[in-house]
Amino acid sequence: MEERNVTMDTEQKGLEASLQNLINLHHHKSLILANQSEKSKKDAIRKAERVSGLLVEAVNGGVQDSFIYQKRIELEIRALASTISRKFRKIKIKN
Repeated sequence: MEERNVTMDTEQKGLEASLQNLINLHHHKSLILANQSEKSKKDAIRKAERVSGLLVEAVNGGVQDSFIYQKRIELEIRALASTISRKFRKIKIKN
């Protein structure tokens, strides 16, 4: 009977040690996973910021180009208006 109790105690200690080992292993893997998740999150944020910056640059470049085209068109309109005005003056002077 005593031999049986010793065997049960040894088995229980072995089971407790195994269970504790599993808990420790789980905790360790959970920490690794949390660390990897945090790194991935930071990486995703960094990449999203980069994409956002590139989009802003692209839009700003397009807006800047639009202003340049607008100025060119305005200059051409003024030149055409001036030319038309001169032509009408010549026509009026001849008549």
